[in-house]
Amino acid sequence: MSLRNYDAGWKAELVRMLSLFAVVLVLICVVVLAAIYFFQDSLLYFPTRQVRGTPGQIGLAFEDVTLETKDAVSIDGWYIPADSAKATILFCHGNAGNIGDRLESIAQFHRMGLAVFIFDYRGYGKSTGSPSEQGIYLDAEAAWDYLTGAKGIDPKTVVILGRSLGGAIATWLAAEHRPGALIVESSFTSLRDIAARHYPFLPIRLLLRYQYNNKETITRVTAPVMIAHSPDDNLVPYRQGEAIYAAANEPKEFLKLSGSHNDSFLQSAQLYENSLSSFIEKHIKR
Repeated sequence: MSLRNYDAGWKAELVRMLSLFAVVLVLICVVVLAAIYFFQDSLLYFPTRQVRGTPGQIGLAFEDVTLETKDAVSIDGWYIPADSAKATILFCHGNAGNIGDRLESIAQFHRMGLAVFIFDYRGYGKSTGSPSEQGIYLDAEAAWDYLTGAKGIDPKTVVILGRSLGGAIATWLAAEHRPGALIVESSFTSLRDIAARHYPFLPIRLLLRYQYNNKETITRVTAPVMIAHSPDDNLVPYRQGEAIYAAANEPKEFLKLSGSHNDSFLQSAQLYENSLSSFIEKHIKR
């Protein structure tokens, strides 16, 4: 074989190998993107089924409540009363665990003289079904109907409070109804914004089926608003909390906390409780 023929054969083999590599790379990308699109629920929702604690374990009386949503899903929750309650917190928790993991928050609200209703989204704890954006909105709607209907609580004395993913759910609920106030903690401007931050190398905005658009939805909220966020938040940038605050209508307040995403309400406990109490007393008139 001549040197010229050998060189031509080597180049052809190199082209073939590079073409094969490109095809494999494209296929891998397609598989990864398809997996993100079709299985994104498992990247967003982290429910646990076993409820490991109850308010009774921290010395609080409570009512175990089961609700049925408009699409016939069974939702589990707790109502924790308070003597001469200043207001009632409708608590929308984050995307992991279940209501049994929120006993420290329940204790805080009780110390503040607040009644609490906390519920598990579909697929969390004892609630049936599987989580989705529109489905969880129906869960929140059922919680609102329970408080303002079955419990007979004046909507003007209900404070909808959401933390992290729950902030988007609380904001949606406050936009659909007129509570006494809305409190949004450690939440993001939109799911697409926060996903793009964590997956900058992927066209994630094109892949997401869910919106959870806090920044847009909060413009429809007419109740007084408090936004709470920490510059130390390791999951949701502080500037996203500031952006939600900027989009909100007056009257509004911003509470600067200290601590990480999951425990700023504890690391800033005194500031947190004093600030929420002051905000609620200012806007909730019984």
